[in-house]
Amino acid sequence: MIRKAAAADIDAVASVYERIHTAEEAGEASIGWIRGVYPERVTALAALERGDLFVETDRIWGETVVVGTAILNQVQVDVYEGAPWRNDVPADQVMVMHTLVIDPFVKGHGYGRRFAEYYEQYALSNGCHYLRIDTNARNTAARAFYKKLGYEEIDIVPCEFNGIPDVKLVLLEKRI
Repeated sequence: MIRKAAAADIDAVASVYERIHTAEEAGEASIGWIRGVYPERVTALAALERGDLFVETDRIWGETVVVGTAILNQVQVDVYEGAPWRNDVPADQVMVMHTLVIDPFVKGHGYGRRFAEYYEQYALSNGCHYLRIDTNARNTAARAFYKKLGYEEIDIVPCEFNGIPDVKLVLLEKRI
């Protein structure tokens, strides 16, 4: 089940962030995020306050747990400005998914795909037919995942992103 997050979900979201940082530090993932920089508990708290933090839950070992999280909104980060988007449309027609994270303990069970499907339905229900996502160029797993889902890589922009220096940010787009 995917739903808007509640204050009671913050500890679980922060734990998912911690586990993805641990996986990256152990060489089990290559996302490009940095513990203590992004994403962190404050990332989730700010999104909760804005009302755009979502969680995916499932019943595991007899209890409902947060298995994934993302931020869904219409905020196009500054790096998006001037990008050679295929669809030159007003901002109110664009939905953006930020910081999709699936708990490393449950990866490979379709949670990411379900979250992406939810994102697309959420966009449509909010009148948005244009989707945008970004990822770090070094996150080859995410790039392959989004390609399978029909997202087109538009550009790779060198920048500092979310406090992380020397990022090569891949901008992706899809029309639904």
